[in-house]
Amino acid sequence: MPDTRFTQRHIALSMDNSTRSERTRQAVIQAALTIIGRDGPGRLTFDAIARESGLSKGGVMHQFPAKIDVLKALLEHQIQYFDDASPAPAGKAGGVQHKTALADQIAKIREVSQQPYSIAHAIVAALVEDPELLALSREMSTRRVESIKAEAADKDLALLRWVAAQGLLLSAMFGLSPFSEAERERLFRRLMDEEKWKALGDAKKPRRAASSGGQSKSRKR
Repeated sequence: MPDTRFTQRHIALSMDNSTRSERTRQAVIQAALTIIGRDGPGRLTFDAIARESGLSKGGVMHQFPAKIDVLKALLEHQIQYFDDASPAPAGKAGGVQHKTALADQIAKIREVSQQPYSIAHAIVAALVEDPELLALSREMSTRRVESIKAEAADKDLALLRWVAAQGLLLSAMFGLSPFSEAERERLFRRLMDEEKWKALGDAKKPRRAASSGGQSKSRKR
């Protein structure tokens, strides 16, 4: 019979190693975010990560053998941020507060737009350097599109709002935006205003109904 005490110790040791590995990984990611946001992507080195995280350089490189591995981890961290559901409510339906997938995504894009653009630049650099990461990014966007379409009464309008929010972020990130920070913030608020978009959709319905009614009357004559 197997020694159950040995098996239990082996399982406990494996769990401890897994926990330590995840802690190291998270420490490296947070250190990398701090360095890029404070000093820019060019300052992201293994020595800098080790100093910022308090880990040994060998410990960092054991988890991330190359710099591209760190950038990939940052991209995955960003993907997880967008995939995680936000608890903050955005509107009401039947007296119950809820937050739609679209509102959640626009709110997060807006929040990213307020962060140091150097972090986004580092992630873009990773996407350019590794084509596999582009596939991962496309897969992420496809999931978001499907979740937005599943909830939207007007799917095209919902997707246009989502793309507009991304455009506000990217144009500012690459220095192409003609808007001030205040103007960009106002546009983000408008994109997030579910009640105004719903009112816009409702305002169109009577006109279509009246038009179809008029046509049916004319046909009867």
